[in-house]
Amino acid sequence: MATTLDLTLLYLFAAVLGVVLCRLMKLPPMLGYLAVGVVIGPNALALAKDSAGVRHLAEFGVVFLMFVIGLEFNLPKLKSMRSLVFGLGFSQVGVTMLATLAGYFALDAVLPYFDIEHGLLGWSLSWQSAVALGGALAMSSTAIVVKMMAERLELDSQHGRRVMGILLFQDLAVVPLLVLIPALGDSGGDLLKTLAIAAAKAVVVLTLLLVGGQKLMHWWLTLVARRKSEELFMLNLLLVTLGLSWLTERAGLSMALGAFLAGMLIAETEYKHQVETDIRPFHDVLLGLFFITIGMKLDWHIVVDSWALVIVLTTLPVLFKFGLITALARQLFGADTGVALRTGLYLAQAGEFGFVLLSLATDNHLLPERAQSPVLAAMVLSMLVTPFMILGSNRLVMKLSSTDWLLQSLAMTKIAAKTLNIEKHVVICGYGRSGQNLARLLAQEGIPYMALDLDPDRVQQAAAAGQNVVFGDATRPQSLVAAGLARASAVVITYPNTPSAKKILHLVHEHAPKVPVVVRTIDDSSLDELQNAGATVIVPEAIEGSLMLASQALALVGVPMRRVIRLVQTQRQARYGIMRDYFHGGDDDTVDEIELQRLQSVTLGDNAACVGHTLAQSLAAEEMRVAVVSVRRAHGAVVAPDHGLVLEPGDTLVLSGRPQNLARAESMLLKG
Repeated sequence: MATTLDLTLLYLFAAVLGVVLCRLMKLPPMLGYLAVGVVIGPNALALAKDSAGVRHLAEFGVVFLMFVIGLEFNLPKLKSMRSLVFGLGFSQVGVTMLATLAGYFALDAVLPYFDIEHGLLGWSLSWQSAVALGGALAMSSTAIVVKMMAERLELDSQHGRRVMGILLFQDLAVVPLLVLIPALGDSGGDLLKTLAIAAAKAVVVLTLLLVGGQKLMHWWLTLVARRKSEELFMLNLLLVTLGLSWLTERAGLSMALGAFLAGMLIAETEYKHQVETDIRPFHDVLLGLFFITIGMKLDWHIVVDSWALVIVLTTLPVLFKFGLITALARQLFGADTGVALRTGLYLAQAGEFGFVLLSLATDNHLLPERAQSPVLAAMVLSMLVTPFMILGSNRLVMKLSSTDWLLQSLAMTKIAAKTLNIEKHVVICGYGRSGQNLARLLAQEGIPYMALDLDPDRVQQAAAAGQNVVFGDATRPQSLVAAGLARASAVVITYPNTPSAKKILHLVHEHAPKVPVVVRTIDDSSLDELQNAGATVIVPEAIEGSLMLASQALALVGVPMRRVIRLVQTQRQARYGIMRDYFHGGDDDTVDEIELQRLQSVTLGDNAACVGHTLAQSLAAEEMRVAVVSVRRAHGAVVAPDHGLVLEPGDTLVLSGRPQNLARAESMLLKG
């Protein structure tokens, strides 16, 4: 019999394996959790049973998910997007649920001989089941869509803003659905009475917490933060989240509602960002456990037997949501045809909260166990095809909408018209703070520029102020060519996004290979990658910041400014070569940095093998794959690492290289 430790290790191993495989295939980790849940579940290898203990642990994943959603509940943000959130988002969720309910009654009227109440396709369904399924169907995948839009730089595009508005309302709609579904599943008593009691409880709890809760939360968090203990702050955060979850559960509501309220209360304090960082590990791990338990419920035997039904349940909801969202965005909210089509394509799939609502409906006997596997499989399949739908969205929209092609052509013509009479200009990709500062300096020197940006509000305001900026995607060849790439003197990528920078570098190399490109990055981790892609100059913020810090410090201690400038310029001309290496500490050993080149000091003892030999004899670069940056003698003098330098006891060598090579070199140098 498996112990709790056995099950815990199995779940952790399965989670790690699933995430690794999904990362290799560039798929969302959630799909990996679902897949390994199916494999280890009772309907496949039967390595684990859906035990009550594991289910309770996984429920905390939903609790922390709702807590994070509450943290993102920002009143100013909602106000600025109210037409998209409470207009388009509310319409999408409401019409989807009403359409599902109408579909149920239509089947009940048209196909009475199927006896829907007692056995359509062997399922026992009711109108309450249709409402629950409609809520699950209304959800879309925030994790997949937002990630892909961020990679494609579409978050600030016209369809991106509509997509984010709908996703935000879907997240908010989960809160009342978490109250509604258990009430629908209450077989005893009057439904209206049950709903009224649940609504009254929710109003009372919300009033008590929101009226004075924000001030109390701010006072309490400030009191805890003044103790200056990360451990105490973390414990307090868990206490607040789980305490409010316990309170709402005791009130007859869901634990997730309490977690959402806790997030809302903390979101209005200055500790919001610190809390987001602290809670992320708990949120990710426990939510992963939840999706594993969902995957364990999928019976692949039923899916194989009902493969035609799975295809229907995958295809019809995707087509319905695509058509509905496109129609709402186009007809009711005045979006262009191309924008409406893209919005519909991006949100046609099922979502994470759909799994939460589906599980809740099953637990409350609104959906029979036999129906769960086909529905679950259909939801997973719709999410699997989403990346391909988004990647091919532009080609599909161009085929479906001739006006979209015309509008894109007009946009390119508008960009080209602005650059028609200028040459030797600078094309600025991204008009954020860095791009605007660059534009001001160029204007002061009388150098023409053309800036491309995807934030319509920013473009509108800057253009109204007389600045040379247009709405355009720098990762698309049409935008760059229209901006006069062939006549430009330089291209500057002002935002630190390596995948996007590589796309632009490829386009510049293809259409104007002689135009130099300046690329901004956060650190030096992608220097070689960008250099190989064709970047002329790479400006890592971390290194540039250290150069400025060094120059200010040198000037303050009396080094002449001319020499300071020369020293800094020497470093830049060396392409940051020496400064790419630095001594790592324990906090530098992250997943991203642990394999980066670094510095390490090695002090030679009296019995070291290399004592009495030259540097070249002791440390052959072709064997060790490390470089010697400097040598400090035992008496304190620092000498240049000359190949003929004879090493002495007490010498300290500063080596540069990757961790494995440094470890091997240290072993060779110090062995007796």
